[in-house]
Amino acid sequence: MTAEAPGTLDLDKLFAARLHAARARPYLATALFALHTVESRLVPTMSVDRYWRCYVSPAFVDRMPVEDLAGVWVHEVSHLLRDHHGRSDRVARERGLTGPGERLRMNIAADFEINDDAFGDGLLRPEGAVEPQALGLPAGQLMEDYLRRFGLEPRTQGMAWLDCGSGADGLTREWELGPDGAHGLSEQEQDAVRFRVAQGITARPGHMPKGWKRWAAEAFHPPQPWRALLGAAVRSAASGPGAGDDYTYGRPSRRSAGVPGAVLPSLRRRPPRVSVVIDTSASVSDTELGSAILEVAAISRAVGGRRDLVTVVSCDAAARVAHPLCRAEGIQLMGGGGTDLRAGFTRALRGRPRPDVVVVLTDGQTPWPATQPPCRTVVGLFPRQYGNRSWDEDDPDYVPDSPPAWARVVDIG
Repeated sequence: MTAEAPGTLDLDKLFAARLHAARARPYLATALFALHTVESRLVPTMSVDRYWRCYVSPAFVDRMPVEDLAGVWVHEVSHLLRDHHGRSDRVARERGLTGPGERLRMNIAADFEINDDAFGDGLLRPEGAVEPQALGLPAGQLMEDYLRRFGLEPRTQGMAWLDCGSGADGLTREWELGPDGAHGLSEQEQDAVRFRVAQGITARPGHMPKGWKRWAAEAFHPPQPWRALLGAAVRSAASGPGAGDDYTYGRPSRRSAGVPGAVLPSLRRRPPRVSVVIDTSASVSDTELGSAILEVAAISRAVGGRRDLVTVVSCDAAARVAHPLCRAEGIQLMGGGGTDLRAGFTRALRGRPRPDVVVVLTDGQTPWPATQPPCRTVVGLFPRQYGNRSWDEDDPDYVPDSPPAWARVVDIG
């Protein structure tokens, strides 16, 4: 092997370390080889940007053993697989965290999430790798959890050198090539890499760290922002044509001038009325009923906070009395028997005035109305571990009907 010129990046050593990392963590191989290396003397050690470029300091590679560099490879690619840049941006918006100090805290918290179970089993812990135990914090938590539990203090002074790039905390560095630079991965390509890695993890469930198992499960089944979806579905249904529209003689129609001797009513917009049908059958757990109560309060906010416009019907095989929403804590949910939400629909539509929107919160184990109700319908479905199949000792092959096509469906949880 020829000697490297002074100050140049030793690619043979760097790529040998990557190969060692892939052998030690074969399920990460796709991600490791998806990274494009960029030599940079501005980088303190190694760092990644959000476009899957890995910036490497030649001096850092020279002084680090191959085994330690392998651990750094795994550490840096873990930031990207776990979307630490996107999560940091979301946390910054939600909690109002600004400035380089807060981004440093995010980098430290992201390192805690990775390093607590990243090393061992053929992979050495690199020199200087920080772990949550250094601040007296428990292992196994997420970056967002760690952020709530520490601030910049004397114990974190020794961590101020950490700089894993925008791929770790979302803050763009001066040495990064940006979105228009060469060799960056698109969002679709990044998702494809994550999916392949998740496949490799689920194929080897016996010898996998808990953190990676959790990540793979979320990669295959990403959590939906279902609260936002449910609120958006209610608002969309309530603001659609015809919902909340009524005629009034309080303001005569402008067309009355064209019909002498007649006073025509004008069309006015009133706040929409919502009826919430809650499935209280035995197949719905107490936890889900508690969640339903919280969603009723959220639905009232979705229609402008007018609780007098929201009524609640609890229903198992029979519909109970519909009552207006005074406060979420006062809702009485009665039931516990079989399920037939058709009775709930009937009770809700008999209300006067008739609702503009019917929202159904259920596990889906119910018959549905044969015809479309004369108003918009939103169905919030509680999850079931057995998918779309229902246990029935009399008919083990029974498959419940899916919600009808005329309903807007949102998966809850």
